Amino acid sequence: MCGIWALFGSDECLSVQCLSAMKIAHRGPDAFRFENVNGFTNCCFGFHRLAVVDQLYGMQPIRVKKFPYLWLCYNGEIYNFKQLQKQFGFEYQTLVDGEVILHLYNRGGIEQTACMLDGVFAFILLDTANRKVFLARDTYGVRPLFKVLTDDGFLGVCSEAKGLTNLKHSTSFCPKVEPFLPGHYEVLDLKPSGKVASVELVKFHSYKDEPLHAAYDTVENLPSGSFDLETVKNNIRILFENAVRKRLMAHRRIGCLLSGNLVAAVLLKLMKEMNINYPLQTFAIGMENSPDIVAARKVATHIGSEHHEVIFDSEEGIQAIEEVIFSLETYDITTVRASVGMYLVSKYIRKKTDSVVIFSGEGSDELTQGYIYFHKAPSPEEAAEESERLLKELYLFDVLRADRTTAAHGLELRVPFLDHRFTSYYLSLPAELRIPKNGIEKYLLRQSFEDSNLLPKEILWRPKEAFSDGLTPVKKSWFSILQDYIDQQVHDLLLEKAAEKYPFNPPKTKESYYYRQIFEKHYPGQSGWLPHYWMPRWIKATDPSARTLKHYKSDAQE
Repeated sequence: MCGIWALFGSDECLSVQCLSAMKIAHRGPDAFRFENVNGFTNCCFGFHRLAVVDQLYGMQPIRVKKFPYLWLCYNGEIYNFKQLQKQFGFEYQTLVDGEVILHLYNRGGIEQTACMLDGVFAFILLDTANRKVFLARDTYGVRPLFKVLTDDGFLGVCSEAKGLTNLKHSTSFCPKVEPFLPGHYEVLDLKPSGKVASVELVKFHSYKDEPLHAAYDTVENLPSGSFDLETVKNNIRILFENAVRKRLMAHRRIGCLLSGNLVAAVLLKLMKEMNINYPLQTFAIGMENSPDIVAARKVATHIGSEHHEVIFDSEEGIQAIEEVIFSLETYDITTVRASVGMYLVSKYIRKKTDSVVIFSGEGSDELTQGYIYFHKAPSPEEAAEESERLLKELYLFDVLRADRTTAAHGLELRVPFLDHRFTSYYLSLPAELRIPKNGIEKYLLRQSFEDSNLLPKEILWRPKEAFSDGLTPVKKSWFSILQDYIDQQVHDLLLEKAAEKYPFNPPKTKESYYYRQIFEKHYPGQSGWLPHYWMPRWIKATDPSARTLKHYKSDAQE
């Protein structure tokens, strides 16, 4: 996890512009570099480094002797860089996994490069010999990327939008900063003036398709075309274990959030097999005796991790809201709500432990139909379509939350549920296999690990909780705490006129109005970053909370 930033064709002094690059310094607390491009005095790269692999030669932009005309700035991890080296005979100059991007590009161009990368990434690749700039982002947008491109060819690119909103430019410049679409690459011509012109934007991978790099995977060929339940369950176990195993690539200590219980159990099993010689640190956050804290304690005892409980009170949670919205760059209701706990636990990890690479369970609800409203799906086919829609929009919601809350504290997130090979296999299964059964979400996933003894049965089969219930004790939920506080902060009259003040995505509740006010304070006029609020389907929902569903019961109500 790092922070990348680049400008092409800047009319303003680069030493002034680079102040914007400092807005993402939290993403790379270990080192910073600012580098001009030879022959293009108005083009530059900025890089904030979190050193996870190759402590000695990992600074960027990456340049190697073999390709002096290539400049690479990337954020991510390429898990198959060693397999690709072996397959194609690449001669690496560093131990940096991202160096493979240069070799792949030299071998087969940008399309093959993007398709062959097994990992998470956002990158800027400059080819001065052919005067091209390439941008690319991984399939699910696990690593963030934003860009701004003016009519006269000034291009700014950054890991977070906040690094682009205050750029200076000679024309009347109100930057339209936009997220770069996941699963795409863009080709731009670099003119002698340093300005650019977009040539094409190409979708290189659809999550339903088996990725091109699967041909060079370390996993054996799985039985294909057979949907016999035992075969399916076995394939799910093999692919998920492989997804976790490949993500163990790190020179820094690994930890795990215990919201991803299955992730933690598989992770610990593999760490023992690989003789990693330190205990796994696991983390859970909540108020005293909250259901999530109690459940996490059971998991930690069962798997034998070095467990940390982060206890917070309502005042601490409320005080964090503004910092959280600034970090997130969104005003989506459920994203803000759920981010407070993750932000505070990340803050604890950074200050109190030496874990830097953090595993988490993001993507499982979208992929394996874990949201409670999936019980309301009219048919298995519609449930499957909804699952795909949620995966497509992950970069706006859960993946955004997970990246920003951890990156705000200089941590690197790893999300095995969004492994390309695992997700494409899961989505290839018949729709009726993937739906909730017997009142339980993620039924097939749980069933696949039932006999593994990785988790206690009551945890493996624990029904999903609304985040606002799991985080807080029985007496009062995080949802209720927020409503009570915000009710005093937003006058009824303000809400009545909300649609006039905020015509795009107008707030319908005091809570959404409160978040929107904070967002507009930091990012005025940028409400389009969120195309719509996250809401459950198939019910008349005015709030994204699971409590709007009749099916929903918290532990307190059981």
